[in-house]
Amino acid sequence: MEQLKEKIKNFSELVMFEHTIFSASFIFIAMVVSSNEVHRHAFFGMKTLILCTLALITARNFAMSFNRLCDRDIDSSNERTKKRPSVDGRISIGGMIIFCVANACVFIVVSYCINHLAFKLSIPFLIILGLYSFMKRISYLAHLVLGLSLGLAPIAGDIAVSGEVHLWTIFLSLGVLFWVAGFDILYSLQDIKHDLQNNLYSIPAHFGAENSLQIARIFHIIAVFFWALFLQYSTTHQIAIIGLIISAIMLIYEHRIVRRDFKNIPKAFFATNGYLGFVFLFFIIVDSVVRF
Repeated sequence: MEQLKEKIKNFSELVMFEHTIFSASFIFIAMVVSSNEVHRHAFFGMKTLILCTLALITARNFAMSFNRLCDRDIDSSNERTKKRPSVDGRISIGGMIIFCVANACVFIVVSYCINHLAFKLSIPFLIILGLYSFMKRISYLAHLVLGLSLGLAPIAGDIAVSGEVHLWTIFLSLGVLFWVAGFDILYSLQDIKHDLQNNLYSIPAHFGAENSLQIARIFHIIAVFFWALFLQYSTTHQIAIIGLIISAIMLIYEHRIVRRDFKNIPKAFFATNGYLGFVFLFFIIVDSVVRF
């Protein structure tokens, strides 16, 4: 039993399971809004909730474990990452491969159980999720590919509830894309020296710290703009706008503490961004309940 607990702990650390919050909030935002438009009430049903949660977890497990598998050489040379389970031997290469394949297969099966469009897009979604693992070796636009990977979550949520993709979902997803790319740039400021020494591509390594702070700020302004368009073209009302305003304030706070001291990056990355999505989700839910 202790060995099983240890293995679960190692695989949880491998995929940084607690970071699932970054994409979880926005898939649920899309599902709530889509349910309002299709069913005229906020809750989309227990079956859809369970299936989408499984799809979210398995898709992310696949993406993270595949990334760790591909990045073993990079992680082993970085002081910040060399103690990850994929590097220090706690999880074997074979174990990671089995974990990747198993999660990909479960994701496809769950997508089939959701609806035809979800199943049809399941493999293209997995390809996009896997693509990020190679981008840091070939392009400093890797941050945008990561943003695209998490930006698929709202689209998946809308498809699960309505069986189609609405215009507002595109705006919500584009907002997630630039939000994630922006905070990933900030996070990558920790690895500038390592990326330069190992010929890896990132915006901080390519443009320098000061320019990267500006680019991340621009990306987050764009994210708020797209989220405003999401609210404009969906059925949400004034209460949801409050959520957007608070989210924007949280992004301002994130940039202030990172600019003050790069040692604040973990706090900005995990705390601020983790709470942001759920703050937004809370106001979307309240907006839906009050109106109906």
